[in-house]
Amino acid sequence: MLTTSAAFGGFSVDDIDAARTFYGETLGLDVTLGEMGILQFTLPGGAPVIAYPKRDHTPASFTILNFEVADVDRAVDELQAAGVTTKIYDDDELPTDDKGIMRGNGPTIAWFRDPAGNVLSVIEE
Repeated sequence: MLTTSAAFGGFSVDDIDAARTFYGETLGLDVTLGEMGILQFTLPGGAPVIAYPKRDHTPASFTILNFEVADVDRAVDELQAAGVTTKIYDDDELPTDDKGIMRGNGPTIAWFRDPAGNVLSVIEE
């Protein structure tokens, strides 16, 4: 039924201006501010995404966006240089090193948060 429809992802944020700065300037995505204050951007690979303002926003407790990269260490270095914290987990379930990278337990991956607290990742291709 829905295989002929276009689709896009979306999530909420509590501060659309902070999200625009983070996704546009920090992550380098091409973002636009659309109608009703909705942030629109396209992920590498072409998938469209929206971020919408929500007054009673609760951050997603799961990964909402995964960015495939050739080298997670390099991506983490670049994120940290831009002021992004990549060490957000420190437990037995998701054991990460000092840079916040989980290795040898599935794909090499590092998680980080956007300004609204939503979880994102860089994951090795």
